[in-house]
Amino acid sequence: MFRIRRIFDATLARDRQAVAQVQEILRAQFRDAAPGEYEDIPAKLRDPLGYRFKTILFVAEQKYEVRGFALVLHAPDLCFCYLDYIGALPGRTSRGIGGSLYARVREEAALLGDRGIFFECPSDDPAICRDASLLRQNAARLRFYESFGARPIVNTAYETPLSPTDDSPPVLVFDGLGRLAAPPRGATRDIVRAILERKYAERCPPGYIDAVVRSFRDNPVRLRAPRYAGAEATGPVPGASPCILLTVNRDHDIHHVHERGYVESPARVRTLMKTLGPTGLFLPVAARRHPERAILAVHDAGMVRYFKAATAKLPPGKSIYPYVFPIRNQARPPRELPVRAGYYCIDTFTPLNANAYRAARGAVDCALTAADAVLDGQRLAYALVRPPGHHAERRAFGGFCYFNSAAVAAHHLSAHGRVAVLDIDYHHGNGTQDIFYARDDVLTVSIHGHPSFAYPYFSGFASETGEGRGRGCNLNLPLPENTDGAAFARALGKALERIRRFAPGVLVVSLGLDTAKGDPTGTWSLTPGDFEANGRAIGALGLPVLVVQEGGYRIRTLGQNARRFFLGLRAGAHGLAPASAPGPAPGPARFSP
Repeated sequence: MFRIRRIFDATLARDRQAVAQVQEILRAQFRDAAPGEYEDIPAKLRDPLGYRFKTILFVAEQKYEVRGFALVLHAPDLCFCYLDYIGALPGRTSRGIGGSLYARVREEAALLGDRGIFFECPSDDPAICRDASLLRQNAARLRFYESFGARPIVNTAYETPLSPTDDSPPVLVFDGLGRLAAPPRGATRDIVRAILERKYAERCPPGYIDAVVRSFRDNPVRLRAPRYAGAEATGPVPGASPCILLTVNRDHDIHHVHERGYVESPARVRTLMKTLGPTGLFLPVAARRHPERAILAVHDAGMVRYFKAATAKLPPGKSIYPYVFPIRNQARPPRELPVRAGYYCIDTFTPLNANAYRAARGAVDCALTAADAVLDGQRLAYALVRPPGHHAERRAFGGFCYFNSAAVAAHHLSAHGRVAVLDIDYHHGNGTQDIFYARDDVLTVSIHGHPSFAYPYFSGFASETGEGRGRGCNLNLPLPENTDGAAFARALGKALERIRRFAPGVLVVSLGLDTAKGDPTGTWSLTPGDFEANGRAIGALGLPVLVVQEGGYRIRTLGQNARRFFLGLRAGAHGLAPASAPGPAPGPARFSP
């Protein structure tokens, strides 16, 4: 089995490795290609303006080996995709790789709202291709594409050779994605000019380009009638395939505090799963167990030992609430476990019970599993966890949080390059700030209610910017008690600009949905549309994103707000239009035999 994923850039080691393998396939399978066609792939992915197309790269992988790829050029200004190359390792095209890759390209073009896909293919006309062996190969390729509804455009001069020695001019093929029977003449002329000028400017003189463009006289353009019996055209391209990896803390509900007013309940995860599942955006993956040393890398060993021991000794249904806080002598913790709770806790409403440690460990495992997926090339990942974690400091828990899952994941990712953590929960991410406050390899940014009125009260001020090597690597953006979506968006713009300047390889988002209107723990008034706009802005950064769930306690709107956030995140990351529902010169075709 193989999987298909999109490569956005060559920032991460896993993606650099994939791009290098694609370049090797290009060298081996497309010997007519100029060196720049494969050497420039990283630059093309990074700089769409410089190359006048947005380059999209899909790879089909099996056990980290690239078995095939598709390279697509997208022109947002003209709303079309140009399939530049599609190929596989020798002997792999008959194993479904080519078909799967082309299906994924069609899906992406549909998501982008394009008119369709244009590409070149060598002719299957005996009058043009006189080599019988090549003619059979060309016919096989066009039969393949015809099965998807793609057919050559006829009655034009696109097949005109550039020189007397050019004995294999291509045909231009159009795939309307099952929605457009044939494109109009005006739009097609603009698209043909763009293909010839942007891609083949060094080979095609202006007079040649003008003559080819003028030759498109039919309106709409004419497509060749189906030629191959049994090539049943497919219907419209289906909706989005899963593009966000999802890990869920399946054991979250073992941690349930049955106390009046304790809003951090299992219903939160159940509601999110019920709403997000039908979107088709998420690919569920089971969390893998990770060693405790990942937690100890960011949390004090004494706190971890206490948490584990205290919960192990509690009977079911019994909770320890901290009530004594030894701020006067932290060097001598009390012996009694109930009394010692306050030694490691910052409030009186984060109890310890028999399952708290197991649930918190499960949340960490989810975040680390999602982080590993990002390192393997997954662009978007979501760790749906409870209990939350961003209030858990290096040596203290609180605010419903025990282990800081986002911080554990960020530290894990930081071994591979710079990481930014963006906390958009209503409450300040004091735990994440505390853990990374003296580090310069992890930027922490938090948008939250001002500590003059919002928990945790003693941190989150704008003056807290980091210390030592970490000075300038912590940004707090506290906002007033009455904050709407527009005010939040302005703060988010400042946060994202700081993240751009830091230039991380990965972004970790601590997602709080308690910024919503009516949340029992907040005072702000963000709407579903605001969440979608915020997700889009974050996705548009163009970074791999790991989202870790934090707060959000209004069950009535929790699912809808999360749904809109992830729709926006997906749209921003893929350059899609706003939507609130998921919706060398012309030569031989570049499809490996």
